[in-house]
Amino acid sequence: MASFNRVILMGNLTRDPEVRYTPGGTAVCDIGLAVNDRRKGSDGQWTEETTFVDVTLWGRTAEVAGEYLSKGSPVFIEGRLKLDTWQTNEGQKRSKLHVVCERMQMVGGRGGGGQGGGGGGRPPQRQQNNDYSQQAPPADDFGAPPMGGGGTPEDDIPF
Repeated sequence: MASFNRVILMGNLTRDPEVRYTPGGTAVCDIGLAVNDRRKGSDGQWTEETTFVDVTLWGRTAEVAGEYLSKGSPVFIEGRLKLDTWQTNEGQKRSKLHVVCERMQMVGGRGGGGQGGGGGGRPPQRQQNNDYSQQAPPADDFGAPPMGGGGTPEDDIPF
């Protein structure tokens, strides 16, 4: 039987990230994420429910989190669920479900105020040059310049 393990979350960090390194030199960072959900109950009243999720980041993603994120920073996480199981000193079995991050996106502006400076967003825009005589013709939707007289007609494109 086929299986699918994908988690997509957006929330705020519950603590400052702390990066550590494995003996092999790989960066690893465990963060806490608070994800809020607002629902209208059967009585018509709005209730807010917060879910706390532990997330593990690896490699360069862990280093970026440690450098740019802080408590309260908004972040988008995409990854997979992982179940860790262990036994306590008293012999009791324990387990914990957490997310292993495969992709992280910082959300919000670059400012130092607000939610802790989440970073991310779009890169700064270049200054526009209004002298159109020196500019190349505008690009198409895919970033390619328009085809000149020697281009391939659209009917010949195989897709």
